[in-house]
Amino acid sequence: MAKKKASKKTTVKKSAAKKSVKKSASAEKAVVCINQNVWPMERDVLFRPDRMKYVRKLIKPEGCVFCNAAKHDISFDTLCVYKSKHAMVVLNKFPYNSGHVLVLPIRHCGDLLKLSDAEFTDVQNTIRHTMAAINSIYEPGGINLGLNHGAVAGAGIPEHLHYHMIPRWAGDLNFFPLIAETKVLVESLEQTYEKFLEYFKKI
Repeated sequence: MAKKKASKKTTVKKSAAKKSVKKSASAEKAVVCINQNVWPMERDVLFRPDRMKYVRKLIKPEGCVFCNAAKHDISFDTLCVYKSKHAMVVLNKFPYNSGHVLVLPIRHCGDLLKLSDAEFTDVQNTIRHTMAAINSIYEPGGINLGLNHGAVAGAGIPEHLHYHMIPRWAGDLNFFPLIAETKVLVESLEQTYEKFLEYFKKI
């Protein structure tokens, strides 16, 4: 009887071992299958071929885009929302954040020191008006205000001075721009344009 019980236990152990081997083999197959299906990792993609052309400078507009905008009336075609005697405000066509605008002198000039006193004063006053506009429209936590003076300093159009003004909020810099090189905006350029246009009509 003892021998029979022992043989039964041995049989049970062998069958259990076979089952575990089958399970581990199937698990290994499953892992391999998952790796084949998932690697490389699938990602959602936002296609912006127009952005790539801009970054690689495949599209080179004729003349200065700012001067072209200055020659025309305020309109969405030029993205210009405001003009004073010596300064203007233009939406950034490829904004970092919603509400990203440029403040610049109307005259084609790439050197801050070559602006006349009247031009410089008007540009600075326009910067102050634009800051008030951003605060009123977006109520941001802060604003980036910067001038890249010269090509070496990072100016995209060094021949024509332009200040960047960008609304900022806590947490607006997340992982997405870093790993996907794509920025998600909460409104279209048309919506941004209408908001600024409505504000500047009051001043």
